[in-house]
Amino acid sequence: MPENRHPLPSALDLQKESIVISGPPMSGKYELWHRLLGTESDRALVISTGHPADRVRDDYITLSGHSGDSIGIVDCVSREQQRDVADDEFTKYASSPKNLTGIGVKFTELIETMRGEEVAVGVHSLSQLLMYWDVDRIYQFTRVLLGQARSEGWPTIAVINSTMHEERVLHTLLDPFEAVIDTRTTDTDRELRVRDRTGLPGEWERF
Repeated sequence: MPENRHPLPSALDLQKESIVISGPPMSGKYELWHRLLGTESDRALVISTGHPADRVRDDYITLSGHSGDSIGIVDCVSREQQRDVADDEFTKYASSPKNLTGIGVKFTELIETMRGEEVAVGVHSLSQLLMYWDVDRIYQFTRVLLGQARSEGWPTIAVINSTMHEERVLHTLLDPFEAVIDTRTTDTDRELRVRDRTGLPGEWERF
């Protein structure tokens, strides 16, 4: 384990169907997302709106401890950057983060490929989708995605940048999730706390 990475707090043993990681930039959301995907299951199916599939796969190997062929990825970046890419069994390419219909189609294709296995679903990140769509549209997209994952018995972990959006927008997009993990930075560490949607937030702990 790298020196700057602490063990995940026991408070993260959530047993929840849906979790959203919310925090400012540079507070460890992306790394925490990968680590949680790795603890939830040996396999993952993720939608990446900000990083190409090869970067996501490499980071998943490093941060989750699982192999690169255990993750399916909907890449919403590479074709928008005009990279020469083609779909394969575990990597699907949407035209851009603007194309919610295309993202949904590619996500469904990977569900069909991975059906019957234990899989953790990930979305990184909701904030980038909000650059192209209003909050109501992304709320509905999120509800549909969570429903698809739930019907397979798969947990979902999403990420949102807490400082990019108005409080009303943030509240709306956190609402479909059973638990919220807040992240922050201190002078010496990155910290998290868990907020159950029905209770008070827990204590801040480093990770």
